[in-house]
Amino acid sequence: MAPPEPEMVSPPESEPPAPQVTPEPTPSKRRPINPFLNRDPKAKARRLARALVSDIMVYQPEKRQQALEQGNLKEAFEEEIKKSWEEFVQQVGEDLPDSNSFFNDALNEILAGGEKIF
Repeated sequence: MAPPEPEMVSPPESEPPAPQVTPEPTPSKRRPINPFLNRDPKAKARRLARALVSDIMVYQPEKRQQALEQGNLKEAFEEEIKKSWEEFVQQVGEDLPDSNSFFNDALNEILAGGEKIF
């Protein structure tokens, strides 16, 4: 019987290099990494309005197309628009929606495809 083969021993691994630390920019020059973390209430309201209106359109593209062709977009999406508006007001408060047109702008740009319907 032959003697067992000796185990191959690999040389010890050296430690990985330490990560390089880059200095953080001063607060005045720092931009938010994620724009959704922006604390500007108007920017948040604008994004929320666009998201709510986009959801209306995305879930019912055929209904939207048909309503655009028939010219009854407001009537066809009355319930969806009402629910989205209520959600918008609930999330941003009652003062902000009264002082801007973010929701109507989103309806015109997204749902109405750029036409000024709302």
